[in-house]
Amino acid sequence: MTLNETLINRLEASRAQMLAHLDEIDRNRKIYPLWTVREIIAHISGWDDATIGYIRAVVAGETPHTPAARGMDVYNAETVSTREGLDYDRIYREYITTRSVLLDLIRAMPEENITETFILPWGEAGSLVNMIDIFGPHEEVHAKDVGDIIAEANK
Repeated sequence: MTLNETLINRLEASRAQMLAHLDEIDRNRKIYPLWTVREIIAHISGWDDATIGYIRAVVAGETPHTPAARGMDVYNAETVSTREGLDYDRIYREYITTRSVLLDLIRAMPEENITETFILPWGEAGSLVNMIDIFGPHEEVHAKDVGDIIAEANK
């Protein structure tokens, strides 16, 4: 298995965990004090967007942008607020589409670029492997939180 395939499998596994819960939970149910499922998937799409920008820059031989340079909390809030007026179905389609674009970019990315160190979206040095090592578990944490709420409601 190539490194590209390993990263793709990691992201597909974390996405499958979240997708397993999305049809089971009330879209308006608060998962966190300020976020419903709608905001969670908007937030995850925002990080997919940042990763897409990173890959495109690396492959083009450019310096990746740092959309989260002011901090992850600021970027998280921005990813949700920029999607604030969108309905759930639109945010869900974006959630699916951005991940599809991301996986296609990883498939096409030269393997030597995957482990190269560049500036990550939050300003630290790292590689795409480092990003996926963060974002796979990140989505799984959100999926677990949603799953815990579903389990509690089904008691």
